[in-house]
Amino acid sequence: MIPQSFIQDLLARVDIVDVIERHLSLKKSGANYFACCPFHGEKSASFSVSPSKQFYHCFGCGAHGNAIGFLMEYNSLAYPEAIEELARTVGVQVPDDGYKARQQDGDHNRLIDIMTAAAKFYRASLERAPTALAYLQQRGLSNEIAARFGIGFASGNWQTLQQVFPDYQNPQNKLLTTAGLVIDNEQGQRYDRFRDRIMFPIHDRRGRVIAFGGRVFEGGEPKYLNSPETPLFEKGRELYGLFLAQKAIREAGFALVVEGYMDVVALAQFGMENAVATLGTATTPQHIQTLLRQSSRIVFCFDGDEAGGRAAWRALENALEALRDDVTLAFLFLPPEHDPDTFIREKGVEAMREAAAHATPLASFLLDTLKQRCDTTSAEGRARLVHEAKPLITRIPAEAASILRLQLIKAIAGASRLTQTEVEQAFGIAPTQRAHTDTQHSQRSQHSYTKRRTPPSITSTLLRLVLQHVTLAARLPVGLISDDTPEGRVLIAIIDAVDLGEPIGGLGALIERFRDTPHSDTLARIGVELIENEFDPAVVEQMFEDSLLKLQYTPIKQEYDELEARAKVAPLSPDEQQRLGALIREKHRLDALLREKRTVTTLTRTSDS
Repeated sequence: MIPQSFIQDLLARVDIVDVIERHLSLKKSGANYFACCPFHGEKSASFSVSPSKQFYHCFGCGAHGNAIGFLMEYNSLAYPEAIEELARTVGVQVPDDGYKARQQDGDHNRLIDIMTAAAKFYRASLERAPTALAYLQQRGLSNEIAARFGIGFASGNWQTLQQVFPDYQNPQNKLLTTAGLVIDNEQGQRYDRFRDRIMFPIHDRRGRVIAFGGRVFEGGEPKYLNSPETPLFEKGRELYGLFLAQKAIREAGFALVVEGYMDVVALAQFGMENAVATLGTATTPQHIQTLLRQSSRIVFCFDGDEAGGRAAWRALENALEALRDDVTLAFLFLPPEHDPDTFIREKGVEAMREAAAHATPLASFLLDTLKQRCDTTSAEGRARLVHEAKPLITRIPAEAASILRLQLIKAIAGASRLTQTEVEQAFGIAPTQRAHTDTQHSQRSQHSYTKRRTPPSITSTLLRLVLQHVTLAARLPVGLISDDTPEGRVLIAIIDAVDLGEPIGGLGALIERFRDTPHSDTLARIGVELIENEFDPAVVEQMFEDSLLKLQYTPIKQEYDELEARAKVAPLSPDEQQRLGALIREKHRLDALLREKRTVTTLTRTSDS
């Protein structure tokens, strides 16, 4: 692995504007630079680059990231390749840490060549395998569709790839093992990973073969066998069939996510070419972000059995932080006797398209599932409904998906027989400001008003302060930060990193530090919302200290209110009375400090004016 310290230093050396300007024509507007987004078709410039945040964001498709992320997406580079390219622009060497050594020897390109040669061999082997050909014909696949997807065959022999690679038996040749094509056992023997399987090559977004999926066709386990993770292949990022499906996704207006390779191929044969499949793993946030760059609508297609329901719920959980008000995620559950392959063969492509068009929206699926789990006829069941909804709803971005989140909160309030405000309090989120506007005002106007007037929480304010003044992170007391919001979880992670002595930079560097975690998406969302120079340097220290005081005050006030309410119902125990006294004293102390700070702030503002 490339050391995180090197990556952080590299990002501190480069300017994201310079990096992106080598590929796009940027125009300055205010504090930022703008261009037409390279990741989706548009005529107006909605792609913004912020030099102060070292961060880019497209207000059209939602693409965002730092300099490394831009090079990965724009040039279809693997993560280490993007770091290599960025390092070359500033004349520094990537540390020689094993992967670097392989890169210097040209092994990355050799791995691509190896995978290409293996794919060609498997494809040729299919033509000489009558049982495999008969299986594909039985499944109704044409020669044309098999050729289009590069489907091949791995024989049952243990060392068939020896025919392709003359140095197969050379123990010094580790590239075949690195590529995931062969396995070296403890006795020093080498054998093919894939045997007696239909072979599906997996392509990156440049169309290069980076891995394989092998499917049994005459019985055996596992049914699907994927390449292991390699320098070329990360299954949590790649989607089977995406390279071939990109154009069809844009034309159809949505991406259809299915569970198996054969489903993707069968759907394409019958004219539905906008399908992709995950690679032996649950749908990840990275999968969803990748697909949202292709289309604003994703339909997840699952079998209608219990396993399909579990897979759908995992996809929903991983999708929450990627939600926006301008995207649609939906779930299509097929009848129990069908999978996508059998459904489209029996019902036809139009029936499949119709079913996808009427798939269950994410919000409906979430609410229906929670209601099924909880008995809403009882107080306990309704309480459980709110309890189970909390960690889900609080993961939905408050700004990017504010309208959807509000609708879900209202629906949960209705199902639990609570008010919207009571549900928001139970979730620990700021009450939604309700503008008393004329009914002729548009929803967009109300939304803009809400965004202007909704005050950030204390935790959100602290995170914003830290993003613009990173040295403040070292002074944050982790014990006072609650982990029940995305912002709180990010702050705790930043504090932990500081405690470990890790270098902490601004927004772009932090997004990189927490790559492939939900924290990265939360930081990106806050980055989009964060106004350039949002905090006057003259009041940053005052705001920081005020926020820390409020953090201390909130749990004291909550515990005090609880004991006061309990005392009205029944006498307090001696221990409770003693605790209440201590809380009163601490509350008075903090009240005095807050009043003192407000007085100082008022006097300062008066003298300044």
